[in-house]
Amino acid sequence: MTTLAQRHAGFEALHASGCFVIPNPWDVGTARVMAACGARALATTSAGHAFTLGKPDMGRVTRDEALAHAQDLIAATPLPVAGDFENGFADDPDGVAETVRLAGDAGLSGCSIEDTQMVGGNPPYPFDLAVERVRAAAAAARALGRPFVFCARADGIMNGHYDTDEAIRRLRAFEEAGADLLYAPLPPGMAALKRIVASLTKPFNALAAGPYTKVTMQQFADAGVRRISIGSALARATHKVMIDATRAMLDHGDFSPLANGVSGSVVDDLLMQGVDRTQ
Repeated sequence: MTTLAQRHAGFEALHASGCFVIPNPWDVGTARVMAACGARALATTSAGHAFTLGKPDMGRVTRDEALAHAQDLIAATPLPVAGDFENGFADDPDGVAETVRLAGDAGLSGCSIEDTQMVGGNPPYPFDLAVERVRAAAAAARALGRPFVFCARADGIMNGHYDTDEAIRRLRAFEEAGADLLYAPLPPGMAALKRIVASLTKPFNALAAGPYTKVTMQQFADAGVRRISIGSALARATHKVMIDATRAMLDHGDFSPLANGVSGSVVDDLLMQGVDRTQ
């Protein structure tokens, strides 16, 4: 089994050059299948995890629940795992720093923190506070004394609260404050994404969801993207299959969607391969 130290070092190295995909499992089974399919690292998904708890996304999962879930995924495969920790489960910088410390203690190889609040409409934190939150989180990451990729997110661009110029202003400030990786989910088109990436000196994470599902990995790489995550996109795609099939059965007595399933033996084999896989 790969040691945690090896996972942390390997995760940091993944961000040094090239472009890679980091899938987002939502339970132990999906983590193992993704590992068996060739994933080099994994990241939690706040929405996908919330769905497994019967909760909506956006601030309904507690920090303790998120950390326990992360530890389950760390134990599930030999791959490094990063945590999607929404707003850091706190508004104040000290609270965000504590979340990063706890993420390190849990064995995570990195985590991401958003600049938006977990209240109605997810408004962004004021600029100065957003930067101080990142500064505190980055300092906590460095204090761990080992590789830990801290990702600072400018989510206001995705939520429609600010434009590309403001996203760039924030990301540059987050970079200066010590973030290792920058993330602005779903900017308005590839031109905006390229402009954002070109404005930064540190690696950039892109989200393959919504209109960006039509962008290939090579196109992301050509734009200068270092890491591609899928967020809750696969979890939501899986839920669509479940919803459509269940409604077909209950509303129309139609069981034909079930014929599209994968063989149980295939899943069984992948689950075992995911446990045994080494980096």
